Amino acid sequence: MPSTSNNDFRWLWLGQTVSQLGEQTSLVILPLFAVLTLDIGAGRLGVLRAVEQAPILLLSLLVGAWVDGWRTRTVMVMADVGRTLVLGAAAVAGLLNWLGLPALFVLVFVAGVLSVFFDVAYQASLVRLVTQDQLVRGNSALESSRSAAQIGGPALGGALVTLLSAPIAVASSALFFALSFLSVRRIRRTESVPACSERPPRVWRRIHDGLRFVVGDSLLRTVCLAAAAFQFFFAATMTVYLVFLPRELHLSGTAVGLALAATGPGALVGALLAARLPGRFGYGRVIVVAAALGDGAFVCVPALHGSSAATMAVLLAVNLVFGISGQLVSVAVIAVRQAVTHHGMQARAAATITFAGMGLSPLGSLFGGFLAQEWGLRTSLLVTAGGMVLSPLVMALSPLARLGTDLYALPCDRPGAE
Repeated sequence: MPSTSNNDFRWLWLGQTVSQLGEQTSLVILPLFAVLTLDIGAGRLGVLRAVEQAPILLLSLLVGAWVDGWRTRTVMVMADVGRTLVLGAAAVAGLLNWLGLPALFVLVFVAGVLSVFFDVAYQASLVRLVTQDQLVRGNSALESSRSAAQIGGPALGGALVTLLSAPIAVASSALFFALSFLSVRRIRRTESVPACSERPPRVWRRIHDGLRFVVGDSLLRTVCLAAAAFQFFFAATMTVYLVFLPRELHLSGTAVGLALAATGPGALVGALLAARLPGRFGYGRVIVVAAALGDGAFVCVPALHGSSAATMAVLLAVNLVFGISGQLVSVAVIAVRQAVTHHGMQARAAATITFAGMGLSPLGSLFGGFLAQEWGLRTSLLVTAGGMVLSPLVMALSPLARLGTDLYALPCDRPGAE
């Protein structure tokens, strides 16, 4: 890899790392602020999380169509600037005691919109910055950096909410996005943007082409269905989980952050295993088994009582296993998607899968909040955690489960392949 390319990848890696750290801290700071400071229940927390996730449902397909014709560096820089300004303004509002629930609704929605732009752009950026034979190494580095953010983000977010004021906690997330902006803007390589005709197709046509491509490919179609099942029930589970830990188990914000942070080391281990296990046992087997182990681990949580050391140990173990398996699945699925998707469709394929999966997160959050109000926290957590197991079941019954060790040996004439 040329020196210039190496430097550009390092800036992308650093920008993505601190951006993910900002996202991870805010994902804990804002819900915990609402639960512990504004004293909201599971129902309103579900609405807050739904508003935060709504941009994924509303904008993923549009953003994917746009990003395929833009320079991803520009998109990421503008998204970072926007998130820095939004969260910085929120911190000031908090210092003036204006940071109530209505302001939080506006804050999380705008930040969610900007995160959609950044996340779709960074998923497409690597393909444009490095050659095909460098993709596996690049993906491993990016996923490892995301794991590092998951290690520190939740614990830092929980500690800031508990030990400091909410405005300072929110300001910390703004600082991370500012650092991401400074890093990404240092990328100098001119991207290879897919060529457009003199009259490029309209946005809706590009969206339609992306949907048709993903739906027409049996592997990508399975990924969409499994992602939809997982994200719906995961959003429901997390809505109940974030109330269950402080209310039922009586954990402090710092303890909640530490429990969630165990996902990070697990994800780091998962990223390392992802470089070896699929090549030894096959992508399909690794994806299905890892998803089953990670999603099934959460079923243990409703049986916990109290805030004892044993309870914390189980929570740490559950999140560790979930992090390992989740990262294995994530890296393997990204490799599958990139292997079967041609260059000009990368952003739209990523956005379509994000739309199919994460797009159901707002509905899942609302479902979790409603269920907790009607059935109670413990029963609801058992139901929603059990629902997550549908995702590996969908994959086990599909062609995805039969994938071998060499993705590039897939026949080019599969339906949907180009």
